[in-house]
Amino acid sequence: MERYDIIVIGSGPGGYVAAIRAAQCGKRVAVVEKADAGGVCLNWGCIPTKALVRSAQVFADCKAAATFGVSIEGEVKPDWTKMVERERMVATTMNKGVQFLLKKNNIDVLAGFGSLKAAHIVDVDGVEYEADHIILATGARPREMPFMPIDGKHIISSKEALVLPELPETMVVVGSGAIGSEFAYIYATMGVKVTIVEYMPQIMPLEDEDTAKAMERAFRKMRATVMTSTTVKSVAVREDGKCDVVIEGKKGEQTLEADVVLSAVGIKSNIEDMGLEELGIEVERDKIKVDEHYKTSVDGVYAIGDIIATPALAHVASAEAIHCVEHICGLKPEAVDYSTIPSCIFTSPEVASVGLTEAQVKAQGIEYKVGKFPYTASGKATAAGERDGFVKLIFDADEKLLGAHFVGHNVTEMIGEPTLAKVLGVNAHRIARTIHAHPSMHEAVMEAAEDALGCSIHM
Repeated sequence: MERYDIIVIGSGPGGYVAAIRAAQCGKRVAVVEKADAGGVCLNWGCIPTKALVRSAQVFADCKAAATFGVSIEGEVKPDWTKMVERERMVATTMNKGVQFLLKKNNIDVLAGFGSLKAAHIVDVDGVEYEADHIILATGARPREMPFMPIDGKHIISSKEALVLPELPETMVVVGSGAIGSEFAYIYATMGVKVTIVEYMPQIMPLEDEDTAKAMERAFRKMRATVMTSTTVKSVAVREDGKCDVVIEGKKGEQTLEADVVLSAVGIKSNIEDMGLEELGIEVERDKIKVDEHYKTSVDGVYAIGDIIATPALAHVASAEAIHCVEHICGLKPEAVDYSTIPSCIFTSPEVASVGLTEAQVKAQGIEYKVGKFPYTASGKATAAGERDGFVKLIFDADEKLLGAHFVGHNVTEMIGEPTLAKVLGVNAHRIARTIHAHPSMHEAVMEAAEDALGCSIHM
């Protein structure tokens, strides 16, 4: 039986990062992967979705070219087939990149389905391998609801949304988290009549209330319909191929008609048939229970990423991977700080946040102050024709940063500054007195801190 120091099951942002870090630490490593290197993120999630987002942005910019003094002859049209081809090419490129990194670091890739036969034995399609340590990083898949059975054609998940053969005329998006909101933006920009149905009182339920209000306005400017506090009771496909979506909301029960229904109601952990129960690995509500170093209830077996009860984000899985491996290797790493995890939603305008929302601060009874700066007052945003949005910073009584909430052009590239400020415990005065380049979108962070201190020059 072939033996390794560490076997990682899954090669997504948690798995491949764990494998590479382990190899860097001098361990003999293997990765088990039943599908494509890079996992859902690189092949069917984060990366290809952003490729389609970029295509949507270019299309929108072309339609608005005259605003910037650029003349385009003829009608600007989206070529959906070519957009999907490009998106697939981007995913393939990233997949090859991960394969290259694994090979470069002398990591063996064991193709097939991995399961646990014992605390130190992994079965891969009938072949057994031994390891001192096993890291489970099997990720998650779109959650399927019984009242909305996914058929891949009329009722689809995010995977099918990336490769629809043609643009539908109408689409109902159920769920307005990052996945639902990004696809709603993509398809609405392409001219599809989109209706967003959200069970919670606001869209983007995990974001600050001001963010949700701004994005609801943004979607309506795209001519998308937004329905909050609304329950989907059933989805049925008619003989003519149309979908009847029965909902209940503020106006009572009604039926929406759509060509396609996108189910974006969350994810489900990939933990079935892995031998967890047989080994006595504790699971609670479809999540594997782990300690502060990601060790399961069985010695030698660890779990990271979407299969544990931490934020289901690629960068969280990567951070957990590094901590887990460094702990195994005796390097005594710092614990992952879950209070400083940035979140990004790639719509237009974009959304980015870190830390507590204002509602969470209030619920905890914390004394606080808010600083805010609108993009309408930003010279760079005005010059760029991107005046929708704001920067909102929340500070405690000692002026330490509690939360940052951004809506606007390019804000997903700006959230690093408040994230670092929160990690370092930087106060409002230091942010306000840090010289920011002019003109830049980043100035809005400085301006919001000045607003919190009551010394804003431009407000």
